[in-house]
Amino acid sequence: MTQVTDDRAVRLAFLPRLIFGARWLQLPLYLGLILAQAVYVYQFWLELLHLVEAAFGNNEALITLVKSTGYQAAAILGGVDGKTVIGYEPISGLNETIIMLVVLALIDVVMISNLLIMVIVGGYETFVSRLHLKGHPDQPEWLDQVNASVLKVKLATAIIGISSIHLLKTFINAANYTDKVLMWQTIIHIAFLLSAMAIAVADRIMHPPAGGAAH
Repeated sequence: MTQVTDDRAVRLAFLPRLIFGARWLQLPLYLGLILAQAVYVYQFWLELLHLVEAAFGNNEALITLVKSTGYQAAAILGGVDGKTVIGYEPISGLNETIIMLVVLALIDVVMISNLLIMVIVGGYETFVSRLHLKGHPDQPEWLDQVNASVLKVKLATAIIGISSIHLLKTFINAANYTDKVLMWQTIIHIAFLLSAMAIAVADRIMHPPAGGAAH
């Protein structure tokens, strides 16, 4: 009887171990995000190289930057009414707008890369296994208090930052966008902002500060 009970206990313990071990299926996902991070690093240096080359007069690099940023020179108006676009002023070299758009694109890559690191490190620590970084000089400060709820708030905040950069790029290059596009990008940004606020409020309600709970 004792042998049967022990065998049954072992069989019952296998299922929880299997379910808990399923968390390792997420490992390839985080490794894939590391690969995506490498692609972003390559893209960053490629854009930076084009910017430096364009600054030294490389016309091909300048054309590449203009295409990648969506920049368009000032329109030349003509026609019978004088309001018809008949062409665009030639781009002779880098100007402040192009440089600003490229720099914002580089900042955008950095912010998305930071978001990837947050997901990789925080997600692995929360959902897969401990990283055992306690006492390491380079341990991120936020990793001490990371959990699924905190991670959601941080991700929402990071997404707002990325959306802000995209919105700023659009406003700088507003001449190339319709009023409808500008309006919807602004509305979507506000939606991201409200969503992040809702997540933060919900997290505070579910996990009130220790001092507030005491009162």
